[in-house]
Amino acid sequence: MTISKPRVIVVDDKLAMAEMLADGLADQDFETAAFGSGREALEAVRAGGVDVVVTDLRMPNVDGFMLLDSVQEVDSNVQVIVMTAYGAIDSAVEAIRRGAYHYLTKPFKLDELVLFVRRALAERALRVETAALREKLGEQYSLAGVVAQSAPMQRVLDVVRRIAAANVSVLITGETGTGKGLIARAIHGEGARAEKPFVAINCAALPEALLESELFGHVKGAFTGATSDNPGLFASADHGTVFLDEIGEIPIGLQPKLLRVLESGTLRPVGSTHERSVDVRVVAATHRDLRAAVSQGTFREDLLYRLDVVSIEIPPLRVRRDDILPLVERFLADAIARHPSSQVACFSRAAMERMLDYAWPGNVRELAHVVERGVLLAAGTEVAELDLGLETHPAGSGFPFMGEVLPMIEVQRRYARWALDQLDGHKTRTAERLDVDAKTLNRWLEPET
Repeated sequence: MTISKPRVIVVDDKLAMAEMLADGLADQDFETAAFGSGREALEAVRAGGVDVVVTDLRMPNVDGFMLLDSVQEVDSNVQVIVMTAYGAIDSAVEAIRRGAYHYLTKPFKLDELVLFVRRALAERALRVETAALREKLGEQYSLAGVVAQSAPMQRVLDVVRRIAAANVSVLITGETGTGKGLIARAIHGEGARAEKPFVAINCAALPEALLESELFGHVKGAFTGATSDNPGLFASADHGTVFLDEIGEIPIGLQPKLLRVLESGTLRPVGSTHERSVDVRVVAATHRDLRAAVSQGTFREDLLYRLDVVSIEIPPLRVRRDDILPLVERFLADAIARHPSSQVACFSRAAMERMLDYAWPGNVRELAHVVERGVLLAAGTEVAELDLGLETHPAGSGFPFMGEVLPMIEVQRRYARWALDQLDGHKTRTAERLDVDAKTLNRWLEPET
């Protein structure tokens, strides 16, 4: 593969000077061209492919300033180095103020020019990379990153568009793996706080004491190990959005403190005697029935009202089948990018039909994992049905009944293990979904003796 050389053009109304510098740069492995007027140079920039412009400031008709301004209008990533006489330093400084990368006072050595051209190229590469990252993040934090060809998801996106700019709390509900976090990011990215921080935390991942510190911060010495002040996630997200994932798992003792932040916009870090104000939008998500949790006394009703100003329910993948193929295409491209040694280019027809027929109990997250598995395990350029590793029961069949007739206790045991696996090994959540206490679940999970 041929790697193109960086292209540098040199502009000076004394064409011989421009050609001499261009020849010197060419000897340093640059592709170069020399021009005797700013107008000719600008035409070259408009044609594309120019990385750096080295230009004299004082030229007739289109001078260095006019060329600098025009280059930035055409492509702001093109770096401009200006050349000026010793007595015109003020003009060179003005060029820097207007966006030039650097200036050189005549006379200068070729080595000096080469040094600053290389630095300008590094700056250009950084700008291009930053722009690409910003574009990628923009897709991630916007509706552009959401696959929604199905009618159910189109309704979700319609709600997101209508409430994104409103400064109200939002509660996102739906099964595990449906993409609640993606919708939370889209709400942030489409709203007025898009340029401010988006801070997320999984409320089920931390014990109460640590969760309080992570949310609201702490002062040095507040507890063992608190060796410095920590502002907390709410303060870090000031003027932005806080995403409270798995809000149904937040301990009951911590709920009044969260309610206070929502009501008053103030918080008190752990160990502090002073309050601080925060301006955040709260988006929360849960797979649990919070109204049932209110009835059971594990979730405060007033907190639910504060969180559920607007609610959005994300449909499971089994009811949004028009999204499966575009999701597969996206996950396939992502997986191939992560595993460039894979030869996979597509899925077989049988594999695609299998994915369309499957019930997807793990929703979009499971689909992403299955696609990646196929990319890793396929023997050739095509992912076969067997490479998917999916169960044999089709969509809508629910828990499969096949083979020998089993005692009910064995059915309970197998179903409990399956449910635990679907809920990522979270026993408390599994017991709640099965509507049994923890002791019963543990008994079902015990191996047969």
